[in-house]
Amino acid sequence: MSVIEAFIFDVDGVLVDSPHERAWGDTLRDLMFNEWSELIEVTGYSPEKYTSEVYQSIVAGRPRTEGAAALLAYFRIPDPDQKRAKLLCERKQDMIVRLIDEGAFRAYDDAIRLLLRAKSAGASLAAASSSKNANKLMTKVDLSAYSNFVSPGTTLLDVFDVNVCGREFQHGKPHPEIFLTAAKTLHVPPERCVVVEDAPSGVQAAKAGGMKCIGIARVNDEELLSSAGADWVVTSLDRITPLSDFFRISSRGS
Repeated sequence: MSVIEAFIFDVDGVLVDSPHERAWGDTLRDLMFNEWSELIEVTGYSPEKYTSEVYQSIVAGRPRTEGAAALLAYFRIPDPDQKRAKLLCERKQDMIVRLIDEGAFRAYDDAIRLLLRAKSAGASLAAASSSKNANKLMTKVDLSAYSNFVSPGTTLLDVFDVNVCGREFQHGKPHPEIFLTAAKTLHVPPERCVVVEDAPSGVQAAKAGGMKCIGIARVNDEELLSSAGADWVVTSLDRITPLSDFFRISSRGS
């Protein structure tokens, strides 16, 4: 049985069904059929080839600029001076802000329930997403709808002890820097932290940092998460109970 003191949550795809996948796909499609239309025949791009699996394996979990470059490379879209990646980032950011403001996303109920169970059990909590939009998303999720013990107006952003979302790190996932920073700020050793992730790069980052990792397979990607090294792969976080056979929450220093 693992002794766990802290849960570190990714945000996009774990806590919220954010519109990032849609924003990347729609933005790339718009560019390919407008400004970059002359490139279509010499690349491997077509709209139907941008799938959830492509998003999860190529883009999800990476910093924005790295995600854009990886997406262009995947579809063999030339970008010798990185100007196309920059434009893709800018257009995608405009779209994601609009979609968030429109409320075009939802919180994952199973993740919120796990978050509240972990907090009730005495675990420390950290939010650790590469996305610079994570905080904006979390401020729009009202936790009082999930528990009578949460004050009205309490948002998802308010419940964390530590939040390192959107910070500028020298290394992006799959490097463990973001998770190690969260653990250090929580004053919890990495081996007593469990990361909750939905992307292979995030799973790899957690394991590289010496942490346990729960992979939440929301798009039939159990094999991808398992191959990345997740200690447990589930299709619902309701299967994870902090006081079950999976974990024992201990007080710090024990």
